[in-house]
Amino acid sequence: MAFHSRSMSVAPAPSPLPPPFLVALRGIFPPDRLLAEEAHLSAYESDGLTAFAVAPRAVVIAETQQDVIAAVRACAEHSVPFVARGSGTSLSGGSVPVANGIVIALNRLTKILRLDPAQRLAVVEPGVLNLQVTRAASQHGLIYAPDPSSQQICTIGGNVAFNAGGAHCLKYGMTSNHVIGMKCVLATGELVTLGSDSVEAAGPDVTGLFTGSEGLFGIALEITLRLLPRVECYHTVLASYPNTEAAGDAVAAVVASGLLPGAMEIMDRLAMDAAEAAVGAGYPPQAAAMLIVELEGPREQVALERERLQQIITGSGAQTIHIARNDDERLKIWKGRKCAFSAVGRLSPDFIVQDGVVPRRRLGEALRGIGEIGARHAVRIANVFHAGDGNLHPLIMYDGREPGAYERAEEAAAEILRLCTKMGGSITGEHGVGMEKRAFLPDMFSPADIAMMHRIRHACDPHEISNPGKMFPDSEAPALRQHGLHPLEKAGIACRE
Repeated sequence: MAFHSRSMSVAPAPSPLPPPFLVALRGIFPPDRLLAEEAHLSAYESDGLTAFAVAPRAVVIAETQQDVIAAVRACAEHSVPFVARGSGTSLSGGSVPVANGIVIALNRLTKILRLDPAQRLAVVEPGVLNLQVTRAASQHGLIYAPDPSSQQICTIGGNVAFNAGGAHCLKYGMTSNHVIGMKCVLATGELVTLGSDSVEAAGPDVTGLFTGSEGLFGIALEITLRLLPRVECYHTVLASYPNTEAAGDAVAAVVASGLLPGAMEIMDRLAMDAAEAAVGAGYPPQAAAMLIVELEGPREQVALERERLQQIITGSGAQTIHIARNDDERLKIWKGRKCAFSAVGRLSPDFIVQDGVVPRRRLGEALRGIGEIGARHAVRIANVFHAGDGNLHPLIMYDGREPGAYERAEEAAAEILRLCTKMGGSITGEHGVGMEKRAFLPDMFSPADIAMMHRIRHACDPHEISNPGKMFPDSEAPALRQHGLHPLEKAGIACRE
């Protein structure tokens, strides 16, 4: 994933939408919710991965579920591709539009339709913000566990599309572990109900199949979420280390001990410097790396576990150990961690973020390998990641105005992803494949596996009009970059428009 100071891609002049389709749209949406002017479309041309950008032919702003259903059915009838979009925080190009298609904006579908504290569940529309769910649930002593760094602005619909995680997914799991039911409109216009209100539902886990499908099946209209009791007690430890390998080895030691913290996060010196400049988090000034470990649960349990954790951290070679004394200190520690991505913009005008995964026991080895890759390609790499589940977030910094800098950064990013798969890991832990990682899908899956994915997709979207060009290495790309060959083409995979 790349942040750029300017758009780095272009697209051909789009074909006009079929007149009957435009008539259909105008029958559904008033003029102020059917956008076609260039000035309006530019706001939707990319997502968090600004390296890919293309203006859609139109944007429709849905205010009701019926708006979404009608728009999808019009697209299906006239074979017009569509992309659903919430807040546009995808970090893999997952909501990049299609030049000859439309965007269906969902960020006005913001109703919490039901919150049942007795059953510990909430039913929400796709435009509801992640943090909004926990704020509503907190009035009943409950929380919604998945907490991506963008939780203040990302939507539940987007979380479902990419199976979002967060700092506390080590203990509580990903979005797929907390979605128990959905009402969806498939790309064919068919309405389906998946799952139920029960966490004990029998039969195939079709809800889990839809979660993480990156919008290739259709659009979720209502999402039933599992809520959990609010944590009684936290114990947050910040330990500093002389290098990232030592911090990674400390994570392996904590896991091997049998402890199950709520979260374990690592940041290196570059990431700490960025966070310090942004929010003054109070991170150790001399350390090369730091580890955040947070225990949570009943007071009696945490009281026992904190002693064992102290022994492990002390024995791991930590230079300093700081324990948050109150909620303010704890929140300050987490504020620095959650702002790390955006804060790196203070250190570099452009950067690429990846989210490969490695086995926890090989974290130290992976971090050493990332350092060698950065040196080999002459790029600085800041590391900040969900250490508990081995989900790396290397931020590869470069200046797009410097000739060849972007290419070096992309080559480094590709090497990091291939390092992850060679170690038995994954090309993505939570950001999804989207546009950026399509070329690497065959590194993880056999041709037979990918063919099965195609068949499942076609069962829901036989004409491939729902979020086309994403995930699959042989799919048509919505956009190309301005300069040079895209890395997919370097890998021998054509980016066709």
